[in-house]
Amino acid sequence: MRTIDKHPVRFGELAGPLVHGAMFFDWQLVSTQEFARGMEYSFEELVADGAIPYAPVGVDTTVYRYPTFGETVSVDVIVSNVGNSSLKLIYEMTDGDGEPLSTAQMTHVTIAPAGGALAHPADVKERLAERQTKRTVNVGPGEEPTGDESYPTFEESFSVNSPHIESSELAYFEEYPRFADIALESHLESEGVRLADLAGEYQPFRIRDWHWEFKSPVEFNSELTVECDVRAVDDETIRIDHTFRTAGETRIRGVSEYGCFDRTGIPTTFTAEMLTPFE
Repeated sequence: MRTIDKHPVRFGELAGPLVHGAMFFDWQLVSTQEFARGMEYSFEELVADGAIPYAPVGVDTTVYRYPTFGETVSVDVIVSNVGNSSLKLIYEMTDGDGEPLSTAQMTHVTIAPAGGALAHPADVKERLAERQTKRTVNVGPGEEPTGDESYPTFEESFSVNSPHIESSELAYFEEYPRFADIALESHLESEGVRLADLAGEYQPFRIRDWHWEFKSPVEFNSELTVECDVRAVDDETIRIDHTFRTAGETRIRGVSEYGCFDRTGIPTTFTAEMLTPFE
């Protein structure tokens, strides 16, 4: 199902010459809403009943190229698996020429008002099953590194208040990669490196591959700590294990790989200067 059709990249979606990495999360969420409406089981209906619609359980994503000003983005959603309460969707993002920008695979459940996963109504499950394909994708980070090198760890805390929440008064899906980016930039600054000084011809530290597991919601007015454990560094990839906690409980756990891109959004390599904060 085409859920976003030739959306023009707008000024407010950019971070420098390229879109912010959080936009991939945002376009996934927008696409989920459009898909849900097409299945006649909309976000609006579920929120009105007190449910948390199509909550992410796990997401794997690979970005092939970052779009920029003057380009368009389209998204197609494919049903990969339908369970009693779960739904696995594939999201294919393409540019105006139909070339791939990103592929994601996300598992969703709707959380019932009293908690727990809400089963699909019979008619909705039937409509979903009619669209199910046997498509599989291989996206997300590579294998866990096996070396014994030691790399930095760092963390940052955030107050989750009204600018960061959505209709169900939980932290908005798009905000999590922003929090992770801020933590990374704070680490760079603590090492005497300003991202603005590195950016220009290159656009370093852009999220490129990730596997995130969502354990429980991040609620309004909570204090969120993002713990970052750098696991591997080379001239193409910085791999970070992320743990998001509130009140001492793990809410999100994941692996994120950051890359370097040129000003047209094509992947390139880090310079030696960019890697010094991780030595």
